[in-house]
Parts: sequence; C-alpha cells; structure tokens
Amino acid sequence: MRQLKSMLLCFAAAFIPNTVAAQEVVDAKLIKAGHIINVETGRVTARQYIYVEGDRIKDIGPLAELSNKDLPETAEQIDLLNYTLLPGLMDSHVHLIGNANLHGYNSLKESTPSAAIHGVANAKTTLMAGFTTVRNLGAPGFADIDLMNAIDDGTVPGPRIIPAGRSLGITGGHCDNNLLPFEAKVTAGGVADGPWAVRAKVRENNKYGAKVIKFCGTGGVLSKGTKIGAQQFSFEEMKAIVDEADLLGLKVAVHAHGEDGINTAIKAGVDSVEHASFISDEGIRLAKRNGTYLSMDIYVSDYILSEGEAAGILEESLAKERIVGKKQRERFKAAAKAGVKMAFGTDAGVYPHGQNGRQMQYMVDWGLSPIQAIQAATINNATLFGVSEETGSLNAGKFADIIAVGENPLENMKALEKVDFVMKGGVVYKTAP
Repeated sequence: MRQLKSMLLCFAAAFIPNTVAAQEVVDAKLIKAGHIINVETGRVTARQYIYVEGDRIKDIGPLAELSNKDLPETAEQIDLLNYTLLPGLMDSHVHLIGNANLHGYNSLKESTPSAAIHGVANAKTTLMAGFTTVRNLGAPGFADIDLMNAIDDGTVPGPRIIPAGRSLGITGGHCDNNLLPFEAKVTAGGVADGPWAVRAKVRENNKYGAKVIKFCGTGGVLSKGTKIGAQQFSFEEMKAIVDEADLLGLKVAVHAHGEDGINTAIKAGVDSVEHASFISDEGIRLAKRNGTYLSMDIYVSDYILSEGEAAGILEESLAKERIVGKKQRERFKAAAKAGVKMAFGTDAGVYPHGQNGRQMQYMVDWGLSPIQAIQAATINNATLFGVSEETGSLNAGKFADIIAVGENPLENMKALEKVDFVMKGGVVYKTAP
C-alpha cells in the first residue's frame, strides 16, 4: 500500500501543476556569485553558485561543476558575478521600536502606537542594510513581539527578530522612566525589586512572547539620574533572573557599563554583556572562562557626541558619553586581544537605523581582524542567539539569508556600509544594481 501511494504521488507531481513538487521548482533560484566568503574558515572562493529552493539553500559549489548538476531549468537566474556574497548580517543589540530622532524629553511625546509604526519602517530599513536577524533588546508594550509576528507572517518586511519585550530594571534605574516628576507616578513596565519580583517579570515577558531576557545591571548613558558605573540589582536578583530564564529556555543579556555590575552579572550566568564599557581585566578573564559574549557598541559614541544634542540627548548624558566612548574602545581592544567571544551589537535606535554596518570598520580599527569582525556579525551571533543550525553561514540546509556587496569586505570593511543585494529566507528584498 505504501509503495502504491508513493507511485500515485509521483504520477500527480508529473501531471498536475499545483502539486508540492511543481511548487518547489517554481520557488527555485540559482545565484551565480563572483566570490563567496566562507565565514567559518575565512576563505574566499571565486565563481560559485548557490541553489535555493523555497527558503533554504539546497546546494552550493563551483560554477565549473554546474553542468553536472540536475537542477530545474525553471530556476530563476540571479547574476551576482560582479559581487562578493556572504551570509545575512546579524545585530545583537537594536531597538527597532520608536523614533530614533527622539531622545531625552522629546521622547515623552511618543505614544506606543506611534513607536510601533516607526518600528515597521525601521525594520525594513534594517533589512535593506543587509541585517537579516536582530535581537531587539527592549521595547514598550511588547511592541517588538508584535513586530516579530507581523514580519514572520509576511505582513511587513524586516529581519528575523529575537525580541526581549520589556527590559527589566530597578526602581529609578537605567530601565526605569526617570524624566517625569513624582506627581506623574510613572514607572516603566519592566521595573521590579527583589528576587521573586524579578522572577515574576521574567515570567511575564515569557508569557507575552519574549525570546530573550534583557535587564539593566548598571546605570546608563542616556538615562537621567543614573551613574554609569553604579551596579543595579544585587547578585541574588541577577541570579534569580538568570535562573528563571533558564527554566523557561531563554537566554539573558545584561546592560552593564561598570566593572562591579559586569562581574556580578557574569558570575550570575548571563549569556552576553551589552556595552561592557569599563570591563576590568578580571571581567575579561571571567568572560573568557565562562564563555560570555561581549556586545560592545563602539560606533555609537561618534553619533551621540556629534549629533545627539540636536536629537534631544540631555547634557548630562553627553557628559557621560564623553567619559565612556574612548574607554569602551580601549577595553574592546583589550578583550579582543584576550580572545573573548565577541558579538556584533550596535545599539541601533540610539542612532538612525540602517547605519549598523558602520561599526564593522571600528571593530577592525580597535583590534579585530576583518574576518573576526564579520564572524561577530554572523556565526558568533548565530551561536549566541541559539540559531546556528538555521542561519549564520552559507551552507546547504540553512536559511537562504544572503547579501552581496560590490567589493570584498575583507579588503575594505566599508563595503558593508552599502549592501547591494539582500535575500532573506529565499526572498529577494533588494536587487543588485
């Protein structure tokens, strides 16, 4: 009976155009590439092909062997022989929800629906810049989760999103809203104090669809009234967050600038430290020993200090950034030299979206090799996100997340600031000129 059923299916596929087999042929694409960067080995190979069927890469190899392949003649041909191809890039720290031009008191006039509308535009801009997967580390009203769902069901274009929902923080801390007076009685949705209270917030985020937990372990640059280096949350509270997230199968990212907060969070078991501006040598040793990723946004300082005032960033915050920027880059260099795992995270949303690729050159200037910087934005982030089986490199079986640039970025990292071709999940969103 099973053999008869198989024969009937083959017969249907041959004569009925609407069968699954016929549809797979219709969805086929054959990309001819001038060069491909293997992000796992750093090797660049010339004149290659990538065969895509549906949303996956089915085969990849030298163009010289293409004539020996039994590929469907109906496959769409995509000529990228004048380009260098690599996997879609990944950003470990963005804030898609909101208007990136509103900071400080200007941000108070933005409603959650307005922020969500800007999020739709920001998601498309991010995708067109070549970033096919991002972690969104904090958003009001769980709007990043709704945006993820809208992208996943094809309602709007954008990268794959790993959303955090509401960021967790202490009363009056970096993840609270400290701009309004006492009479307004405004407290951010992720604020909690005490081990059981923070566990409840982790559970709430999980309830509404968060895929990663983000909490604020120190003060921050852009928050009113917080000290950059001051630790927020005790070890017991941080451990409660990490343990509860672990029970729910969620990874944890911590915002942390100061040495004490960084070290305490690493000891509590976080998966990544965001910013890590004043990480000490001890913190670098801890991160390396524990396999903790550092996601250090070493480009954003330039934007804050050159254009931040016009966007409404408070003088208090500008003063803090003048202290943070250079020190963070120096500590990035020390961590890179020590061989700590590096993620590519930019804090896009502090500056306008789509400029994420500008950080690549900064990472090379401050200690990484070109291939290490690209690995941070591909296979490293894929591993940190827990999606390395699905994306992060160009291999058969993985999502067809592919970008192309006009120059070899290993020779000119600025090539990644202007991506010419973008495919996500087998769908072409940006065609090469």
